[in-house]
Amino acid sequence: MALYRWVIPDLSVRSIYDINLSLLKRLGIRGLMMDLDNTLVGATTAYATPALHQWISHARNENFALVILSNNGVARVRQFADPLHLPYVYAARKPFPIAFWRALRMMALPAQHVAIIGDQMMTDVLGGKRMGLYTIKVEPIALGEEKWFTRRINRTIESWIVARLRKKGMYT
Repeated sequence: MALYRWVIPDLSVRSIYDINLSLLKRLGIRGLMMDLDNTLVGATTAYATPALHQWISHARNENFALVILSNNGVARVRQFADPLHLPYVYAARKPFPIAFWRALRMMALPAQHVAIIGDQMMTDVLGGKRMGLYTIKVEPIALGEEKWFTRRINRTIESWIVARLRKKGMYT
């Protein structure tokens, strides 16, 4: 059971729009690391939607530090992040810690005041747990757009873990 604690998120929601920013503030969260593909937009969507623009604006108005943390290459992340004036870390190699450390330095916040928002247990949640971040898992936006490794490896492992957690009553 102890191994499961590394992949069970602190909070699971349908989408970023279901995240209660006031609750996060009450929990002491001051910064948000955000995965890009299938968290903020679909994996083949180049730019933010109007709803996402509004959500980011709201998060900024609530004084959250924001950073995109993506395993994608620089071209993909820059194209998305620059119009939003969001700092980013690309080629993050999540769940490994180096990019998480870079993002924390960019926000100038300690790990206990930062949440990671992502759609994958094996990258976002595992990496966030290892760093001591508050972890928020969202449902993937567009599964059919994912890269081969994510679709065939990460999602297969994740579905196996979720099935076992649900069987044990540890995950809903």
